[in-house]
Parts: sequence; C-alpha cells; structure tokens
Amino acid sequence: MYLELITPEKKVYEGEVISAGFPGTLGSFEVLKNHAPIISSLAKGAVKLKTNDGVITYLIDGGVVEVLENKIVILAEKIIE
Repeated sequence: MYLELITPEKKVYEGEVISAGFPGTLGSFEVLKNHAPIISSLAKGAVKLKTNDGVITYLIDGGVVEVLENKIVILAEKIIE
C-alpha cells in the first residue's frame, strides 16, 4: 500500500507500507492491503507503519485518515516530537 503522512508544515512520510495502525477517536484500528474505503478522525496517539525495513512510529496530535484503493493519506494536525 502507498501511504502519505502530511502535516500543515510538510510531508513527513511517503512510501510503501505493509500495514498501518491508527489511534481512531472511537478506538485504535489497523489497515491492511485491500481494506475497504474509509475516512476516520484520529485522536492524539501513535501511528505505527510496518514497512519492509521495520516499524516506524509517529506520535500525532489528532487528524484525519482516508483509505481508498490501497492508498492511505493521513492529514495530521502535528507531529509530537
């Protein structure tokens, strides 16, 4: 799957992932290949991206995620350092 993680300041991540885990406002969830289309609000928490090189974790301060045809776009309010 192709994923983009974008904040108002910059594009933080762009590339292929095996799976992605999200802190949804109604509970955490994971997206795998061929997931049904979804748009969800995100709470403050960890976005975990599983890639061929390992797991990358970003702490976000809320946002929105869209999944459509194996493309994931995350619009995060900000990345917590």
